[in-house]
Amino acid sequence: MTLAEVIGVLEAAYPPARAESWDAVGLVCGDPAQPVGRVLFAVDPVRAVIDEAVEWGADLIVVHHPLYLRGTTTVAADTPKGRIVHTLIKHDIALYTAHTNADVANPGVSDALARAVGLVGDLVPLRPFPDDPWRGLGRIGELPEPVTLEEFAVAVAEGLPKTSWGIRVAGDPSRRVARVAVSGGAGDSLLETARAAGVDAFLTADLRHHPASEFAEAGGPALIDAAHWATEWPWLGGAASILRGGGVNVETRVSATVTDAWTRGY
Repeated sequence: MTLAEVIGVLEAAYPPARAESWDAVGLVCGDPAQPVGRVLFAVDPVRAVIDEAVEWGADLIVVHHPLYLRGTTTVAADTPKGRIVHTLIKHDIALYTAHTNADVANPGVSDALARAVGLVGDLVPLRPFPDDPWRGLGRIGELPEPVTLEEFAVAVAEGLPKTSWGIRVAGDPSRRVARVAVSGGAGDSLLETARAAGVDAFLTADLRHHPASEFAEAGGPALIDAAHWATEWPWLGGAASILRGGGVNVETRVSATVTDAWTRGY
């Protein structure tokens, strides 16, 4: 398979046109005509992931977060990102990003998160596109049966990959939880949307102190705040399966390297 053919399958699932205007998605590095036999999926294009790709012999890395989100004037090898670009080119490894276009896809990042923590049945977007009710930010789903917030928090902790600080919970531990909203990545812009949806709990990442505190005081749903990387990691397996289901004859691997920014808790 050529890189262009692999990208064609990815972009059918994650149309670049659905990315936010500020985002940087698509091919970052690589020749569209180059052959691809091994594809590594990871959340972040950081040094540890690049080293893993080199060691495994990957031809392509598909990541969720962009390497360059803002413009740059250099890819010099004495800068961290420039060193990554040099390493990729030296080893003929392409780099491709699916970011906010994967967030809003169906299935996308939040679908994978919802399934990882036990939501079942049909999932609907928390904030759907006006022109497409099946695509949009976040997902709302149901648990197989109601549980307490404490029980659901344990399920979330068990369903997501481990990070240094795990998860944080805001709400009465005995509160009944049946209907849940989730959003992979930073989700405090969706707090009021989750309240309006009438869910029992909202799972996301990167919640800030003041919005979360004010939200709790106003009687919104319970909050579960997980590590940003952990809420997006479940998507990698789904993205890899899209290649396999699209008839792409490549070997895939999901990186288990923990690239969360916070490395230790005390």
